[in-house]
Amino acid sequence: MGTVPDVYTLGKWDLSDLMPDATPETLEARLRALEEAVTAFEAHRSHLRPDMDPEEFLQILKEYEAIVETIHTLSGFAQLWFSENTQSPEALDYRNRVQQVLADVENRLLFFSIWWKSLSDEEAERLLPSAPEHADYRHFLLSLRRFKPFTLDERSEQIINLKDANGVEALLTLYAMLTNRLEFELEVDGEIRRLTRDELMAYAYSPRAELREAAYKALYKVYGEESPILAQVYINRVRDWHNENIRLRGFSSPIAVRNLLNDIPDRAVDVLLTVARENAPLFQKYFRLKAEWLGVKKLRRYDIYAPLSASDRRISYDEAVRLVLDTLEQFDPDVAAKARRVFEEGHIDSEPRKGKRGGAFCMTVSPRYTPWVLVNFTGRLRDVATLAHELGHAIHSMLAEHHSILTQHPPLPLAETASVFSEMLLTDRLLREEQDPLARRELIASALDDMYATVMRQAYFVLFEKEAHTLINQGTSVQELYRVYMDLLEEQFGDSVDVSEEFRYEWVSIPHIYYTPFYCYAYSFGQLLVLALYRQYQEEGAPFIPKYLKLLAYGGSARPAEILQEMGIDIESPEFWQKGFDVIADMMERL
Repeated sequence: MGTVPDVYTLGKWDLSDLMPDATPETLEARLRALEEAVTAFEAHRSHLRPDMDPEEFLQILKEYEAIVETIHTLSGFAQLWFSENTQSPEALDYRNRVQQVLADVENRLLFFSIWWKSLSDEEAERLLPSAPEHADYRHFLLSLRRFKPFTLDERSEQIINLKDANGVEALLTLYAMLTNRLEFELEVDGEIRRLTRDELMAYAYSPRAELREAAYKALYKVYGEESPILAQVYINRVRDWHNENIRLRGFSSPIAVRNLLNDIPDRAVDVLLTVARENAPLFQKYFRLKAEWLGVKKLRRYDIYAPLSASDRRISYDEAVRLVLDTLEQFDPDVAAKARRVFEEGHIDSEPRKGKRGGAFCMTVSPRYTPWVLVNFTGRLRDVATLAHELGHAIHSMLAEHHSILTQHPPLPLAETASVFSEMLLTDRLLREEQDPLARRELIASALDDMYATVMRQAYFVLFEKEAHTLINQGTSVQELYRVYMDLLEEQFGDSVDVSEEFRYEWVSIPHIYYTPFYCYAYSFGQLLVLALYRQYQEEGAPFIPKYLKLLAYGGSARPAEILQEMGIDIESPEFWQKGFDVIADMMERL
């Protein structure tokens, strides 16, 4: 455990908890230890029988858990090292070596899960651990069996793993390398600046309309030039997804794969997306109001995140960290203490650098380690919200760190709960402390901008994906994909916003649709869920906090619908999702 610094300064993270050094000798020693554990585990193949001793089965499962822990440590280090510098040959070599070995290991472990899914319900029930202290193992094993209808024979599963390692995963690595090397030229006050994407998009929030426009044009000039390659990467990603999941596994639709992985009923996702689509006019109304406040006839797509005031206030990293930690302290001291651990242990990479992965994320490697957080802090007020968001993810993981590595991670739709809730705590605190009506208006508008980006924009990404997956597998052209994307932007904005032609390239710049198809509805799900939870917190006050922390502490140890049912939430109800939009409408009324 480290100490609290006198001043929080921008810098790189410390990965030594995962790997004391990144030398080939250290890696090979770790890989030898993994090889020995996997070889020993393979010896259990002949012992697996429906009538075996449940205690023997439990011991085999614990060995499996230990191997998973080692795998997560090796792959976690590989991903974090590559993220801090996607142009590093050493990091790339290490990542490729680990991916190659782990693809082989995954194939050698497959026999266990395939055998378990092959059992009848009665046979499985006899072997399921029933003691309360083994509840994590029981939930993990039951979750595996949800995939029984879509699991192939062992040899086919092994071939798919090899195909992924050398095919689509390699393609996605190339996408990361291609996009993270990009630089963008922007003229600011007569000076040409070469910027990373995160540095460039800080100007999308500028009070100066000409800088907002120039930033977007610079972004899509470069992505437009790269689009022939990036579009082909996407098309092949989609075909791979279809061939494996629809043709081989028999899923009913491309999005059904994500829904099963998220343990969310197809109907709940359909209802969420339908209600979001029905509420597009709500944000169209907001954009018309915003145009009035900005003194323009109609917003352009360049202007939707424009601040209402001319303030271009900057905030130091030290001030930002202290503001977020103090806000969490006011909510719950234990929550704040968990957030401080990230800084005390050097588990945050905060400075923008060329080659560093853009955006922000939080990675939980295992319950043994404090999560690692990546942000690209550029001194904007919005960067403070991003910091609160990613620390919320870390807090969520730490509240669930008493679980097994097999069940610590919450499913994607619940994974955004603590992150968005932390952002709302921050916004609420700033609103309480701000007396100036114009500044309060700016804060509420900024929160609504973020809600648009988190709910509506993400839902429309998924609506695009649903159409794109269908069209690509019908042999559509890239030009048709551009047209579909523009049509959805037109539906999303109606006549409230003018959308210029270069936004047809927006979809090739969205990493989630490449790396994790249909991921983005988790943002809409999480934001609308948190709006409902936050309303509950405002109504109940302190008694709400233990219930909320219990929700987070589940991690992935129970089904999402069951966890939320404890809070009185039915995720298949259109009325529930509409409540979230009603909170947004109330915020507009406050303006």
